[in-house]
Amino acid sequence: MSAPTKPKVSEREARQVAEAAREQDWRKPSFAKELFLGRFRLDLIHPHPLPSTDDAERGEEFLAKLRDFCETKVDGAQIERDARIPDAVIDGLKELGALGMKIDTKYGGLGLTQVYYNKALALAGSANPAIGALLSAHQSIGVPQPLKLFGTQEQKDTFLPRLARTDISAFLLTEPDVGSDPARLATTAVPDGDDYILDGVKLWTTNGVVADLLVVMARVPKSEGHKGGITAFVVEASSPGITVENRNAFMGLRGLENGVTRFHQVRVPAANRIGPEGSGLKIALTTLNTGRLSLPAMCAGAGKWCLKIAREWSSVREQWGKPVARHEAVGAKISFIAATTFALEAVLDLSSQMADENRNDIRIEAALAKLYGSEMAWLMADELVQIRGGRGFETADSLAARGERAVPAEQLLRDLRINRIFEGSTEIMHLLIAREAVDAHLAVAGDIIDPEASLGDKAKAGVQAGAFYARWLPKLVAGPGQLPRSYSEFHPRGHADLSAHLRYVERAARKLARSTFYAMSRWQGRMETKQGFLGRIVDIGAELFAMSAACVRAELLRTTGEHGREAYQLADAFCRQSRIRVEELFGRLWNNTDDLDRAVVKGVLAGTYTWLEEGVIDPSGDGPWIADATPGPSQRENVHRPIR
Repeated sequence: MSAPTKPKVSEREARQVAEAAREQDWRKPSFAKELFLGRFRLDLIHPHPLPSTDDAERGEEFLAKLRDFCETKVDGAQIERDARIPDAVIDGLKELGALGMKIDTKYGGLGLTQVYYNKALALAGSANPAIGALLSAHQSIGVPQPLKLFGTQEQKDTFLPRLARTDISAFLLTEPDVGSDPARLATTAVPDGDDYILDGVKLWTTNGVVADLLVVMARVPKSEGHKGGITAFVVEASSPGITVENRNAFMGLRGLENGVTRFHQVRVPAANRIGPEGSGLKIALTTLNTGRLSLPAMCAGAGKWCLKIAREWSSVREQWGKPVARHEAVGAKISFIAATTFALEAVLDLSSQMADENRNDIRIEAALAKLYGSEMAWLMADELVQIRGGRGFETADSLAARGERAVPAEQLLRDLRINRIFEGSTEIMHLLIAREAVDAHLAVAGDIIDPEASLGDKAKAGVQAGAFYARWLPKLVAGPGQLPRSYSEFHPRGHADLSAHLRYVERAARKLARSTFYAMSRWQGRMETKQGFLGRIVDIGAELFAMSAACVRAELLRTTGEHGREAYQLADAFCRQSRIRVEELFGRLWNNTDDLDRAVVKGVLAGTYTWLEEGVIDPSGDGPWIADATPGPSQRENVHRPIR
């Protein structure tokens, strides 16, 4: 059998693979999709949806057990020192049923809703983020979720009871030379009778070091009787030919069991294939539609902790005769942390409840929550370190050694940094969301801007586009946002005025859609290369979504009698801060340094500025930039250590 070769893929081919994997139909309404089209559909999110009484009771009961376990059995500082979650902690999580939070009760799981699953991740992640990552990688993107969505009944009956109680799972897609460009996936699954033979190397396999079951993405060669393409498989981690060659170490999440996994002639039954051949990427992307909500859950939890520490520290630390919180420079940071934490939780709970109800398509909302949550949590943690000053830079162990409270602020900063890369980097999320945001335009104008389309197809597309824009563009001129009494229910007596912010969102959504249309008209087929512009479009949409969620959550809390006045104040503060960011982003759509940046980058890559690098020493070690991933038998010790 010849060794698998790394696919040679052009940019166009890579885009075609990604496009084919997209869920292209919109069978349900989407608040965020409408927002990018200039239509502020408040009715899709207000009144705020709520979990059923039974779901809430079951969720709260589990949260109470999990809180007690985390407070009494988890030593986060020990996990940080040892760079490992103790086996006893993982065993305890298994006994609690934490591995099966999202698995149906008929398979031995807890059957929690997305709302309570996310609350549990935030709670566990606050004890130590590596625990949150372990549980999330297992359930959000590991074997349970793709089986739930795409598995056969036999697969569910076989694997889900194990995954609910005893078996840890991992998701294996990334390779040493393949990140966000899966068209170049090199791991192969060659049909052999009733089996497939897997060969290849997978990188950054979160949970892979301790996993019992793996979901593996591999390329099936096209042959007679086999459609081929990237395909998903459930693989027993103990199968002959699988070697965990390394447990990776990172700047944060030191307890993360993340490794390098090699497959050499690994035999996998065809019965373990998830879905048909060629559907692997679609399965992965669909799994992530709700799976991505796990990261903003832990980001919201991080914000809550930042707020607690900022409040406690800033009220006792005095400078120039008064607590530092009373100084405006520090107070502004505390206000940012409080308001942003409120908004992140609002985005998370709204998106999660919509996922539970399944009435709306939330693929954009979940992606926005991941993007916005990871970016804003990083900023909040950075501000907390600044508020703490030198103590923010000092480790918790060092603080304790000299008699002060062991506050792991610097650890939080390190632990949160990966969230801007995990499950789609910020840059990739910008492109993914932007593609969905301009979907309506491409649907009517695709052939106009496609260089390979025939003249006849271009003419037909031109007629369709003309009809679409004749109906759509006039609606972007005026709307409820220009009427002073619109959304008046969000200005109850004695509370902050949130109706003004919702009117702003409505106006800004129309402006955003007009800007997108103008850019499509100006750049046409080159639009996809304007990543700076598209990123700002998405960032504006994220802020508008967050403002909407914050206002709707504040009104929910007011009507249920839970801190309504305070919630309105926090939502007002967040919206005012957000509007400043939105206006800056709108200005940068057309006033930026994108063209100059491209010229500088061209010079950097050509070596024009190497003189600027002189005067320093490079402490990097020797070795290739990308490790060799040639298929073949492993030459390394197997560090796989299942926890039993």
